[in-house]
Amino acid sequence: MIRRITVVTAVHGPSARFLPDAYASLGEQRLPDDWEWEWAIQEDGTTDEVRPYVPEDPRLSFRQGRPGGPGVARTIALARATGAYVKVLDADDRLTPGALARDLAVLEADRTLGWTTSRALDLLPDGSTMGFPGDPEEGPLEPGVVLDHWKRNDFRAPVHPATLCVRRELLTALGGWMALPASEDTGLLLALDAVSRGWFSAEAGLLYRKWEGQVTGQVSHADPVEREARMAVAEARARALADLGWAYPGGAPAP
Repeated sequence: MIRRITVVTAVHGPSARFLPDAYASLGEQRLPDDWEWEWAIQEDGTTDEVRPYVPEDPRLSFRQGRPGGPGVARTIALARATGAYVKVLDADDRLTPGALARDLAVLEADRTLGWTTSRALDLLPDGSTMGFPGDPEEGPLEPGVVLDHWKRNDFRAPVHPATLCVRRELLTALGGWMALPASEDTGLLLALDAVSRGWFSAEAGLLYRKWEGQVTGQVSHADPVEREARMAVAEARARALADLGWAYPGGAPAP
């Protein structure tokens, strides 16, 4: 029986031109014989700008919807997810060869792990890449480790939320991505960290594109009032989940 991993991509007009690169990186993935990927692309809006860049492939579905930000687009795309696992791939990023196979190997080997992350490299406009200092060692991330690091380091997580691969039932139980104008993926990461064990792969799994239209590079993203509110609500949800004692997999609460 063929099993699937669902790749979820949010896209808007300015980032649509990068979709063929994202698709090429999916084409480079080599999965075990009994696995295949499916790709759910969701436009954050209903423009005519994105469809011309969407590849023709029966493994791919493309939908549009009223704009609400990338978190809303990804969460709406979950309605089409049939895979046991959900992998994030933003429209302007690229997976590295072997990224999906490494995620699957980790999650299939250990049922107590709810999610994986990996090392990310910045993909610069000239095609070169640059790493980040301070990556954790490869291995499990126990509940609470991400929130603790994030809180002590000016709201900077030790792992990159754009590299997440999550068990679908866990992702849907948490409601998908947070309804925030930005940092919605960090909010999900903190919630996952509150209720389950994760994993960090030291081998680079994502090329994170840096470009002039990047949402995180806009002035509004750094507005201190909004940033403080985003961080406050993301932390509050994570701490509430931990305090309530629900944990994945079912059983004893997360420590």
